[in-house]
Amino acid sequence: MGHHQLDSLDEQILKLIADNARIPFLEVARACNVSGAAIHQRIQKLTNLGILKGSEYVIDPEKIGYETCAYIGLYLKDPEQFDSVTEALKKIPEVVECHFTTGQYDMFIKIYAKNNHHLLSIIHDKLQPLGLARSETIISFNEAIKRQMPILNLADED
Repeated sequence: MGHHQLDSLDEQILKLIADNARIPFLEVARACNVSGAAIHQRIQKLTNLGILKGSEYVIDPEKIGYETCAYIGLYLKDPEQFDSVTEALKKIPEVVECHFTTGQYDMFIKIYAKNNHHLLSIIHDKLQPLGLARSETIISFNEAIKRQMPILNLADED
C-alpha cells in the first residue's frame, strides 16, 4: 500500500472537511485563501487518489433505539473460517465493524443492540452458530472521543 504525499493545502482541506463533510467548498476556499475552483480540483484529486472515500451521514444509534454498544472479541474454533465467518457477520445488521487483530482474539467486532437483552440474543442466536469457540463482550457506556484520522502535518512525515 503506497501513500501519497500531501501538501499543506491538502492537509488544511482534509482538516476542514473531516470536521464537517457538509462544509461548502467556498467556505473551505475562504479558510484556505484560494479559489473555489482550486478546492473543487483538490477534492477531486484527493477522491481520485482514494484518500477521500465519499461522504456520509452519521446516524446516532441511541436516537433510533439502539442503546447498547458492545465490542466483542471472537475466538474461532477453526481459524481457517475467517472468510466464511466474515461473510456471515456481514449479514448481521447490528454488526457495524469487524477487524482481524493481533493478540488474544481472532476477530474483534462492534455491535449496536437495542438493549442488553437484544445483545444477548444476537450473541446466542447469531454469533455462536458461526463456529465460535467462545466470545468476550465489553459494553461501552459512552463514546468519549470520535474523530476521523488525525491530519497532523502529514506533508512533513516520511
